[in-house]
Amino acid sequence: MVLLNSNPATIMTDKDIADQVYIEPLTVEVVKQLIQKEKPDSILPTLGGPAGLNLAMELEEAGFLRENHVRLIGTTALAIKKAEDRERFKETMEKIGEPVAPSCIVEPVEDGLLTAGQIGYPVVLRPAYTLGGSGGGIAKDPEQCREILENGLRLSRVGQVLVERCIAGWKEIEYEVMRDGAGNVITVCNMENIDPVGIHTGDSIVVAPSQTLGDKEYQMLRTSAVNIITELGITGGCNVQYALHPSSFEYCVIEVNPRVSRSSALASKATGYPIAKVAAKIALGYTLDEIENAVTKQTYACFEPMLDYCVVKMPRFPFDKFIRAKRSLGTQMKATGEVMGICTNFEGALMKAIRSLEQHVDCLLFL
Repeated sequence: MVLLNSNPATIMTDKDIADQVYIEPLTVEVVKQLIQKEKPDSILPTLGGPAGLNLAMELEEAGFLRENHVRLIGTTALAIKKAEDRERFKETMEKIGEPVAPSCIVEPVEDGLLTAGQIGYPVVLRPAYTLGGSGGGIAKDPEQCREILENGLRLSRVGQVLVERCIAGWKEIEYEVMRDGAGNVITVCNMENIDPVGIHTGDSIVVAPSQTLGDKEYQMLRTSAVNIITELGITGGCNVQYALHPSSFEYCVIEVNPRVSRSSALASKATGYPIAKVAAKIALGYTLDEIENAVTKQTYACFEPMLDYCVVKMPRFPFDKFIRAKRSLGTQMKATGEVMGICTNFEGALMKAIRSLEQHVDCLLFL
């Protein structure tokens, strides 16, 4: 196993995890040189965040992987495109009858302004293939829209921005889903953002399991998540994000991450289900009913974890270091870390998380 990682301060770069470890910049040129030197037969890009996914897609689209007889394992290039390409994603959701907010893919700035006017302000702007919502935002008027569009088109790898109806204020719910090559699907965990849609998930306080969903809403969104991962053909871990109307059963699919994400790490720690490990084994061809549960040693990875406790994740903002940074939160992520509190009830988990931030406060009254 050969590992490319630009960050030495991670357990992944320990020599007992990979046979060869390279601490190099994550660029197409570096990956090409590495493939020609090490001659691997496959690449697993879905454990490297958006950076790993984007690199693999660039190499795939350029035909470099095919020329060097290297295949993508885990999720296929087609599944990644269906999930990450905004237009394809919208078409796929419409095909299986999943609701998405009215939207349109734009490339020139003028087209974006025209589309925003047709949808009606405010609108949400989401660039394709960017990290942490970079370049996106909520535009309340044409002037704001032009500014965000110019930045978003510059940052997007494919020069595309999705302009969609703003559903800020709805509940934001996430489902962490696993699927193997044989089509077996389980939901590892569902999470509820305390902050509504409009605040990036990484900047939101998140609670697992969800606290305000009834059984009907929970089952409705779970069924939807299973249908989506099946239609996309994702093998491994996947994160599905929803917007749910606070006082009705209306919902919209926000996006799907066809990879192990930040939310996967939270779900993994919250449930004790090793999502990255299971995803790696699925990529190698194992099925969920063949992977042993690392905790019980008696059951298998095809069983859904049950939580009889509550987990709260709270973001840690670096405003003590970046004193002049803009403090208003939106669709671009600003947190640089997070803490987690575990307790038998929500209040206890929340208080533990607040104290874990180490900002010399003990409750929300002083935040």
